[in-house]
Amino acid sequence: MNEAIEAAEVRLVGADGEVLGVVKIDEALRKADEAGLDLVEMAANSNPPVCKILDYGKLKFLDQKRKADARKKQKTIDVKEIKMRPGIEQHDYDVKMRSMRRFLDDGDKVKVTLRFRGRELAHQELGMRVLERVQTDLEEDSKVEQFPKMEGRQMTMVIAPR
Repeated sequence: MNEAIEAAEVRLVGADGEVLGVVKIDEALRKADEAGLDLVEMAANSNPPVCKILDYGKLKFLDQKRKADARKKQKTIDVKEIKMRPGIEQHDYDVKMRSMRRFLDDGDKVKVTLRFRGRELAHQELGMRVLERVQTDLEEDSKVEQFPKMEGRQMTMVIAPR
């Protein structure tokens, strides 16, 4: 910007977007000063570098605003966790399924965790049946991203929306 530009000659673009051609850096700075604006290097890699006469503060403001809008529009995907037990009753299962469907409809992933306690650990097939039931109940809305696997005393599965 302005005096920080080191090239001897620059391709100058006016404040209105009109190309003024290749000029010496002194002349370009003088024209920017006459317009009451800044000389900003737009393409430093080209030969000669392209410089434009514009209000640098306004350029920074618009760039900051554009980045904020982009951040506002992006959707972050969260991983929601549902905890169950191998001997879960029907009503409790239905309540958990409603929550899972709501999470998937919102675009979030669901991590289903089945915790085993005591002698339940000897009957892991019961837990596997519960997770397979979850998988079949949700197969039209979602896909399994991580199939059931044991991690210590718990079995986990990750489901993502379609």
